[in-house]
Amino acid sequence: MKVKLPPEWGVEPVPKDEKVLGFLDYFVLWSCLGVGLLVLLAGSLLEGLSFFEVLFVSLLGSIIGSIMLALPGIVGSKYGVPTMVSLRPVLGIKASYFPTALNIVQLIGWTAFELMIMAQAATLLTSSVLGHASYTFWVIFFGAWCMLLALGGPLVVVRKWLERIAIWLVYGSTAWITYHAFTSGDFWSWMFHHGEGSMPLLLALDLVIVMPISWWPLISDYNRFAKNAKSAFLGTVTGYTLSNTWFYILGAALVVLLGIKDILASIAALFFGGVALLLILVDETDNCFADIYSSAVSFQNIFPKTRQWKFIVLVTGIGIALAMTVPLAEYEGFLLMIGALFVPLLGVASAEFFVNRGRSSIALEEFYEKAKAVKLGNVLAWIIGIVVYATVVTFVPELGASIPSFAASFAFSIAINRLKIG
Repeated sequence: MKVKLPPEWGVEPVPKDEKVLGFLDYFVLWSCLGVGLLVLLAGSLLEGLSFFEVLFVSLLGSIIGSIMLALPGIVGSKYGVPTMVSLRPVLGIKASYFPTALNIVQLIGWTAFELMIMAQAATLLTSSVLGHASYTFWVIFFGAWCMLLALGGPLVVVRKWLERIAIWLVYGSTAWITYHAFTSGDFWSWMFHHGEGSMPLLLALDLVIVMPISWWPLISDYNRFAKNAKSAFLGTVTGYTLSNTWFYILGAALVVLLGIKDILASIAALFFGGVALLLILVDETDNCFADIYSSAVSFQNIFPKTRQWKFIVLVTGIGIALAMTVPLAEYEGFLLMIGALFVPLLGVASAEFFVNRGRSSIALEEFYEKAKAVKLGNVLAWIIGIVVYATVVTFVPELGASIPSFAASFAFSIAINRLKIG
């Protein structure tokens, strides 16, 4: 019997009658995507800071990053196009292939990281039963499940999986972990501890901002299904800010208060921590789904005639292979690399859509047949932003690189546009 898959939404605009998601849908989606074991791992990198420093950088970084995440989603909501297609009026249709390729690479990397961390968590809970085969089994199991979610598509995942099941499990388990983490160690000592000064505050802010930024090349793949741009923007900002702030603080707390460097082991050490870890794993699959699904959508920006399901299967296979061969290492470097590439690109896109164009709307044809091949000025502005980010991280990391690189690419795009270059 032939299996009928849900409709594929590739590079073409989403029809108006399929734009059905509102504020609550996006609050649930982006609060779920802001939750994850990898976010806890990123939060653990802030362990050298005091509680108030962690609170400050987590909240401020989440607000800044979530607004930066939601801004390009406005374009997707308005025109119904995926993110990589939305870059065509910014960089040109041919030049958009370069960030598309970079996005595919980072998403395959995220897919592998997600499968690794989920498999490690499940192995921690089941190795006594499954033995040495436990890790391999769980990598394949989670890969297959996330592939099925990706084949279902965003509307199925949001309405039937996240809103009905996953969101309630993850909020309950996270509240349980938070309570026991903050009551198991000397919280008052951490609160009034001034920190070791091992990480500059603005570099710590970069590590928080980069998590929502890592999602912006995907955002319109989902926000293109919005009833209106305002509800999608507000749902995205509030949902992601809440979960990202919570999980960065919790990640640092697990390491500081329990004294266990391994995030998974620290959760498992809590009262009924194994059960809570299992429930978080249920929600973790939506992150991997988003990585796989958006990889396929990005592939279609370059190869629009190829069926989406083929790319979904391809990316899942590569992610499984990497998860079984590459160690979960250099995570901090991976985050900073994403920031260097995509923060300045966001600056260019924001300048193009919200300043360079003024109040004039973009014709839908500019995303397709009327798109220029290359817009050299904006490509140059993007490169300048990358150079600024890399320079700050290398020589003056205490300044933080996200805001300077965003500002540089934003300003250069405006200046180049005024000079009519490219």
